[in-house]
Amino acid sequence: MTDSKINKKLTKKADDEAAVLHAIAAMPEPDHAMGEKLHTIITSNAPDLMPRTWYGMPAYSNGNKIVCFFRSTKKFGERFMTLGFNDVANLDEGAMWPIYFALTDLTTQEEERIAALVKKAVS
Repeated sequence: MTDSKINKKLTKKADDEAAVLHAIAAMPEPDHAMGEKLHTIITSNAPDLMPRTWYGMPAYSNGNKIVCFFRSTKKFGERFMTLGFNDVANLDEGAMWPIYFALTDLTTQEEERIAALVKKAVS
């Protein structure tokens, strides 16, 4: 890969992460604080996932497809934030498993559960 292509790829990655951080910053409280925590949990437990926005939401890609994302309560006027996983996430458990989670708070228990889900999703 040429230096030009490497620089272009690094610039895109930085721009994509900046867009995610901007989307989180634009969230109202308490979504903003929860969004920052989610971003940290996802990026620290799945460092190979690449942050980017997806329909204006913070999302994390395996380079090809979105693995997981979250959205603020204001996105669709919901009473809770949503954490979602797409079909490329390795969360299969039998014939039925959850892929969307409602979030009203992030205690240590939820943070640990999300970290485990993210690790499993990319395993």
